[in-house]
Amino acid sequence: MTARFGVFVPQGWKMDLLEIADPVEKYEAMTAVARAADAGPWDSIWLFDHFHTVPVPVEESVFECWTATATLARDTQRVNIGQMVGCNGYRNPALYAKIAATVDVASKGRLYAGIGAGWYEHEWRAYGYPWPELRDRMGAFREATEIIHRLWTEDDVEFKGKYYTIDKPIMQPRGVRKPHPSLWIGGSGPKVTLKLVAQYGDACNIGGDPETIREKLDILKRHTDAVGRDYDSIIKSTSLNVFPIADGADPEKATAQARGRQSYEEFAKGNFVGTAAQIGEKVQGAIDAGADYFIIYIPGVAYDHEPLQRFATDIIPNFS
Repeated sequence: MTARFGVFVPQGWKMDLLEIADPVEKYEAMTAVARAADAGPWDSIWLFDHFHTVPVPVEESVFECWTATATLARDTQRVNIGQMVGCNGYRNPALYAKIAATVDVASKGRLYAGIGAGWYEHEWRAYGYPWPELRDRMGAFREATEIIHRLWTEDDVEFKGKYYTIDKPIMQPRGVRKPHPSLWIGGSGPKVTLKLVAQYGDACNIGGDPETIREKLDILKRHTDAVGRDYDSIIKSTSLNVFPIADGADPEKATAQARGRQSYEEFAKGNFVGTAAQIGEKVQGAIDAGADYFIIYIPGVAYDHEPLQRFATDIIPNFS
Protein backbone atom coordinates (compact mmCIF):
# COMPACT_ATOMS: atom_id res chain seq x y z
CA MET A 1 0.00 0.00 0.00
CA THR A 2 1.29 3.44 -0.91
CA ALA A 3 1.27 6.38 1.48
CA ARG A 4 1.79 10.12 1.27
CA PHE A 5 3.73 12.32 3.65
CA GLY A 6 3.51 15.85 4.98
CA VAL A 7 5.80 17.70 7.36
CA PHE A 8 5.27 20.39 9.99
CA VAL A 9 7.18 23.60 9.47
CA PRO A 10 8.81 25.18 12.58
CA GLN A 11 6.26 27.71 13.78
CA GLY A 12 7.37 28.36 17.34
CA TRP A 13 4.62 26.42 19.11
CA LYS A 14 6.96 23.63 20.18
CA MET A 15 9.74 26.07 21.06
CA ASP A 16 11.30 25.11 17.75
CA LEU A 17 12.51 28.62 16.84
CA LEU A 18 14.00 29.38 20.23
CA GLU A 19 17.62 29.56 19.09
CA ILE A 20 16.85 32.31 16.55
CA ALA A 21 16.62 35.78 18.11
CA ASP A 22 15.28 38.01 15.33
CA PRO A 23 11.54 37.46 14.64
CA VAL A 24 12.07 38.14 10.95
CA GLU A 25 14.73 35.44 10.83
CA LYS A 26 12.42 33.09 12.72
CA TYR A 27 9.79 33.57 10.03
CA GLU A 28 12.37 33.09 7.29
CA ALA A 29 13.47 29.83 8.93
CA MET A 30 9.87 28.59 8.79
CA THR A 31 9.62 29.65 5.15
CA ALA A 32 12.93 27.96 4.28
CA VAL A 33 11.66 24.62 5.57
CA ALA A 34 8.45 25.06 3.58
CA ARG A 35 10.44 25.71 0.42
CA ALA A 36 12.70 22.74 1.09
CA ALA A 37 9.64 20.50 1.37
CA ASP A 38 8.20 22.10 -1.75
CA ALA A 39 11.21 20.79 -3.67
CA GLY A 40 9.81 17.30 -3.07
CA PRO A 41 8.85 14.54 -2.49
CA TRP A 42 6.67 15.79 0.38
CA ASP A 43 2.96 16.09 -0.41
CA SER A 44 2.26 18.82 2.13
CA ILE A 45 3.42 21.22 4.82
CA TRP A 46 1.53 21.77 8.07
CA LEU A 47 1.01 24.32 10.83
CA PHE A 48 -0.50 24.23 14.31
CA ASP A 49 -3.33 26.58 15.26
CA HIS A 50 -2.01 27.85 18.59
CA PHE A 51 -0.97 31.19 20.10
CA HIS A 52 1.09 30.05 23.11
CA THR A 53 3.95 27.59 23.37
CA VAL A 54 3.93 24.08 24.80
CA PRO A 55 4.59 22.33 27.12
CA VAL A 56 4.02 25.56 29.08
CA PRO A 57 3.20 29.07 27.86
CA VAL A 58 6.30 31.29 27.79
CA GLU A 59 7.24 34.62 26.22
CA GLU A 60 8.39 33.16 22.92
CA SER A 61 7.34 33.66 19.31
CA VAL A 62 4.48 31.61 17.88
CA PHE A 63 3.28 32.61 14.42
CA GLU A 64 -0.47 32.75 13.83
CA CYS A 65 -1.70 29.80 11.81
CA TRP A 66 -3.89 31.25 9.06
CA THR A 67 -1.68 34.27 8.44
CA ALA A 68 1.29 31.94 8.01
CA THR A 69 -0.77 29.57 5.85
CA ALA A 70 -1.58 32.43 3.49
CA THR A 71 2.03 33.59 3.19
CA LEU A 72 3.35 30.08 2.67
CA ALA A 73 0.74 29.60 -0.04
CA ARG A 74 2.55 32.31 -1.99
CA ASP A 75 6.06 31.23 -0.99
CA THR A 76 5.62 27.69 -2.36
CA GLN A 77 4.50 26.32 -5.70
CA ARG A 78 3.66 22.63 -5.34
CA VAL A 79 2.99 21.33 -1.83
CA ASN A 80 -0.41 21.31 -0.22
CA ILE A 81 -0.69 23.44 2.94
CA GLY A 82 -2.68 22.37 5.97
CA GLN A 83 -3.47 23.02 9.63
CA MET A 84 -3.48 20.22 12.19
CA VAL A 85 -5.92 21.49 13.13
CA GLY A 86 -7.78 24.81 13.04
CA CYS A 87 -9.36 25.53 16.42
CA ASN A 88 -13.09 26.03 15.97
CA GLY A 89 -13.36 28.25 19.04
CA TYR A 90 -11.08 30.92 17.58
CA ARG A 91 -13.13 31.82 14.50
CA ASN A 92 -16.80 31.93 13.65
CA PRO A 93 -17.36 29.05 11.20
CA ALA A 94 -18.66 31.32 8.45
CA LEU A 95 -15.52 33.43 8.79
CA TYR A 96 -13.43 30.25 8.82
CA ALA A 97 -15.08 29.13 5.57
CA LYS A 98 -14.34 32.53 4.01
CA ILE A 99 -10.70 32.55 5.15
CA ALA A 100 -10.13 29.01 3.93
CA ALA A 101 -11.74 29.64 0.55
CA THR A 102 -9.56 32.73 0.10
CA VAL A 103 -6.39 30.79 0.91
CA ASP A 104 -7.44 27.98 -1.40
CA VAL A 105 -7.57 30.53 -4.22
CA ALA A 106 -4.24 32.09 -3.18
CA SER A 107 -2.61 28.65 -3.25
CA LYS A 108 -4.28 27.67 -6.54
CA GLY A 109 -6.17 24.85 -4.85
CA ARG A 110 -3.49 23.51 -2.51
CA LEU A 111 -5.26 24.03 0.82
CA TYR A 112 -5.89 21.25 3.34
CA ALA A 113 -8.31 23.01 5.70
CA GLY A 114 -8.03 21.51 9.17
CA ILE A 115 -10.73 21.87 11.84
CA GLY A 116 -11.11 20.56 15.38
CA ALA A 117 -12.87 21.39 18.63
CA GLY A 118 -9.83 22.85 20.45
CA TRP A 119 -8.30 21.95 23.80
CA TYR A 120 -5.60 24.40 25.00
CA GLU A 121 -7.50 26.08 27.86
CA HIS A 122 -4.75 28.51 28.84
CA GLU A 123 -4.61 30.28 25.48
CA TRP A 124 -8.41 30.38 25.15
CA ARG A 125 -8.64 32.27 28.42
CA ALA A 126 -5.58 34.43 27.74
CA TYR A 127 -7.02 35.65 24.45
CA GLY A 128 -10.45 36.30 25.94
CA TYR A 129 -12.32 33.31 24.54
CA PRO A 130 -14.83 31.78 26.98
CA TRP A 131 -13.76 28.26 27.95
CA PRO A 132 -16.83 26.03 27.45
CA GLU A 133 -17.42 22.61 28.93
CA LEU A 134 -16.44 19.73 26.67
CA ARG A 135 -20.03 19.01 25.66
CA ASP A 136 -20.43 22.61 24.49
CA ARG A 137 -17.11 22.64 22.63
CA MET A 138 -18.15 19.47 20.84
CA GLY A 139 -21.64 20.79 20.19
CA ALA A 140 -20.25 23.96 18.64
CA PHE A 141 -17.77 21.89 16.64
CA ARG A 142 -20.59 19.74 15.27
CA GLU A 143 -22.58 22.79 14.14
CA ALA A 144 -19.49 24.53 12.74
CA THR A 145 -18.46 21.58 10.59
CA GLU A 146 -21.91 21.42 9.02
CA ILE A 147 -21.92 25.17 8.40
CA ILE A 148 -18.48 25.17 6.76
CA HIS A 149 -19.36 22.29 4.46
CA ARG A 150 -22.71 23.80 3.49
CA LEU A 151 -21.20 27.20 2.75
CA TRP A 152 -18.76 25.54 0.35
CA THR A 153 -21.43 23.48 -1.39
CA GLU A 154 -24.77 25.34 -1.21
CA ASP A 155 -26.26 28.74 -2.00
CA ASP A 156 -28.24 30.96 0.40
CA VAL A 157 -27.39 28.93 3.49
CA GLU A 158 -29.45 29.61 6.59
CA PHE A 159 -28.66 27.98 9.90
CA LYS A 160 -30.12 28.48 13.37
CA GLY A 161 -28.49 26.27 15.94
CA LYS A 162 -27.72 26.33 19.64
CA TYR A 163 -24.27 27.85 19.09
CA TYR A 164 -24.33 29.56 15.68
CA THR A 165 -26.76 31.40 13.45
CA ILE A 166 -26.04 32.47 9.88
CA ASP A 167 -28.33 34.18 7.40
CA LYS A 168 -27.38 33.58 3.75
CA PRO A 169 -23.76 34.76 3.84
CA ILE A 170 -22.30 35.22 0.36
CA MET A 171 -19.45 32.76 -0.01
CA GLN A 172 -17.61 33.80 -3.14
CA PRO A 173 -15.16 32.62 -4.14
CA ARG A 174 -15.60 29.14 -2.73
CA GLY A 175 -12.05 28.13 -3.52
CA VAL A 176 -10.36 26.38 -6.41
CA ARG A 177 -10.18 22.70 -5.44
CA LYS A 178 -13.25 20.78 -6.61
CA PRO A 179 -15.81 20.11 -5.38
CA HIS A 180 -14.63 22.30 -2.48
CA PRO A 181 -11.53 22.92 -0.33
CA SER A 182 -10.27 19.73 1.27
CA LEU A 183 -11.65 19.46 4.82
CA TRP A 184 -9.44 17.63 7.35
CA ILE A 185 -11.11 16.83 10.67
CA GLY A 186 -8.82 16.18 13.63
CA GLY A 187 -9.60 13.89 16.54
CA SER A 188 -11.01 10.42 16.94
CA GLY A 189 -13.98 10.67 19.28
CA PRO A 190 -16.34 7.86 18.23
CA LYS A 191 -19.66 9.59 18.84
CA VAL A 192 -19.06 13.07 17.40
CA THR A 193 -15.76 13.52 15.57
CA LEU A 194 -15.66 10.31 13.53
CA LYS A 195 -19.32 10.72 12.66
CA LEU A 196 -18.53 14.23 11.35
CA VAL A 197 -15.69 12.77 9.28
CA ALA A 198 -18.11 10.29 7.74
CA GLN A 199 -20.59 13.05 6.92
CA TYR A 200 -18.35 15.93 5.85
CA GLY A 201 -14.64 15.13 5.99
CA ASP A 202 -12.24 14.58 3.14
CA ALA A 203 -9.67 13.36 5.67
CA CYS A 204 -9.29 12.48 9.33
CA ASN A 205 -6.31 12.53 11.66
CA ILE A 206 -6.05 9.83 14.31
CA GLY A 207 -3.28 9.57 16.85
CA GLY A 208 -2.01 6.59 18.79
CA ASP A 209 -0.44 3.20 18.23
CA PRO A 210 -1.51 0.83 15.43
CA GLU A 211 -4.07 -0.90 17.63
CA THR A 212 -5.75 2.44 18.39
CA ILE A 213 -5.67 3.49 14.74
CA ARG A 214 -7.27 0.22 13.68
CA GLU A 215 -9.96 0.50 16.36
CA LYS A 216 -10.86 4.08 15.42
CA LEU A 217 -10.90 3.38 11.70
CA ASP A 218 -13.24 0.44 12.26
CA ILE A 219 -15.61 2.89 13.94
CA LEU A 220 -15.23 5.32 11.04
CA LYS A 221 -16.08 2.52 8.60
CA ARG A 222 -19.31 1.83 10.48
CA HIS A 223 -20.22 5.52 10.31
CA THR A 224 -19.51 5.76 6.58
CA ASP A 225 -21.60 2.65 5.95
CA ALA A 226 -24.45 4.21 7.95
CA VAL A 227 -24.52 7.38 5.83
CA GLY A 228 -23.77 5.70 2.52
CA ARG A 229 -20.31 7.24 2.16
CA ASP A 230 -17.39 5.56 0.40
CA TYR A 231 -14.93 4.80 3.20
CA ASP A 232 -12.04 4.58 0.76
CA SER A 233 -12.64 8.16 -0.41
CA ILE A 234 -11.53 9.50 2.99
CA ILE A 235 -7.83 10.06 3.70
CA LYS A 236 -6.77 8.41 6.97
CA SER A 237 -3.85 10.32 8.43
CA THR A 238 -1.80 10.00 11.57
CA SER A 239 1.09 12.01 13.00
CA LEU A 240 4.59 10.94 13.98
CA ASN A 241 7.30 12.84 15.88
CA VAL A 242 10.58 11.42 14.59
CA PHE A 243 14.24 12.25 14.19
CA PRO A 244 15.96 10.17 11.48
CA ILE A 245 19.65 9.38 11.94
CA ALA A 246 22.21 7.58 9.79
CA ASP A 247 22.89 3.88 10.26
CA GLY A 248 25.47 3.46 13.01
CA ALA A 249 25.20 7.05 14.23
CA ASP A 250 25.31 7.81 17.93
CA PRO A 251 21.77 9.01 18.77
CA GLU A 252 22.89 11.41 21.49
CA LYS A 253 25.46 13.10 19.26
CA ALA A 254 23.20 13.12 16.19
CA THR A 255 20.42 14.93 18.06
CA ALA A 256 22.63 17.47 19.88
CA GLN A 257 21.69 20.49 17.76
CA ALA A 258 18.01 19.58 17.56
CA ARG A 259 17.78 18.99 21.31
CA GLY A 260 19.24 22.35 22.26
CA ARG A 261 18.91 22.59 26.03
CA GLN A 262 17.08 19.25 26.43
CA SER A 263 18.78 16.13 27.65
CA TYR A 264 18.74 13.21 25.24
CA GLU A 265 16.46 11.26 27.59
CA GLU A 266 13.92 14.09 27.67
CA PHE A 267 14.13 14.57 23.91
CA ALA A 268 13.63 10.86 23.21
CA LYS A 269 10.47 10.74 25.33
CA GLY A 270 8.60 12.89 22.80
CA ASN A 271 10.43 11.97 19.59
CA PHE A 272 11.30 8.61 18.10
CA VAL A 273 15.01 8.66 17.22
CA GLY A 274 15.90 5.99 14.71
CA THR A 275 17.35 4.95 11.40
CA ALA A 276 15.35 4.94 8.19
CA ALA A 277 14.64 1.24 8.67
CA GLN A 278 13.45 1.72 12.26
CA ILE A 279 11.19 4.66 11.36
CA GLY A 280 9.98 2.69 8.36
CA GLU A 281 8.81 -0.07 10.69
CA LYS A 282 6.67 2.45 12.57
CA VAL A 283 5.22 3.74 9.32
CA GLN A 284 4.47 0.23 8.11
CA GLY A 285 2.75 -0.62 11.38
CA ALA A 286 0.37 2.31 10.96
CA ILE A 287 -0.23 1.42 7.31
CA ASP A 288 -1.11 -2.14 8.32
CA ALA A 289 -3.64 -0.61 10.73
CA GLY A 290 -5.26 1.40 7.94
CA ALA A 291 -3.43 4.74 7.81
CA ASP A 292 -2.49 6.05 4.37
CA TYR A 293 -1.14 9.51 5.18
CA PHE A 294 1.57 10.61 7.61
CA ILE A 295 2.15 14.08 9.01
CA ILE A 296 5.70 14.20 10.32
CA TYR A 297 7.16 16.49 12.96
CA ILE A 298 10.98 16.68 12.91
CA PRO A 299 12.45 18.65 15.83
CA GLY A 300 15.28 21.06 15.08
CA VAL A 301 14.52 21.31 11.37
CA ALA A 302 14.62 25.12 11.62
CA TYR A 303 18.36 24.91 12.21
CA ASP A 304 19.31 21.94 10.04
CA HIS A 305 17.47 20.55 7.00
CA GLU A 306 19.51 17.35 6.90
CA PRO A 307 16.95 15.21 8.85
CA LEU A 308 14.21 16.53 6.54
CA GLN A 309 16.22 15.50 3.50
CA ARG A 310 17.15 12.14 5.06
CA PHE A 311 13.47 11.34 5.61
CA ALA A 312 12.68 12.42 2.06
CA THR A 313 15.38 10.31 0.43
CA ASP A 314 15.58 7.29 2.73
CA ILE A 315 12.00 6.74 3.89
CA ILE A 316 9.37 8.27 1.61
CA PRO A 317 10.43 6.37 -1.56
CA ASN A 318 9.90 3.07 0.27
CA PHE A 319 6.18 3.81 0.55
CA SER A 320 5.48 5.53 -2.77
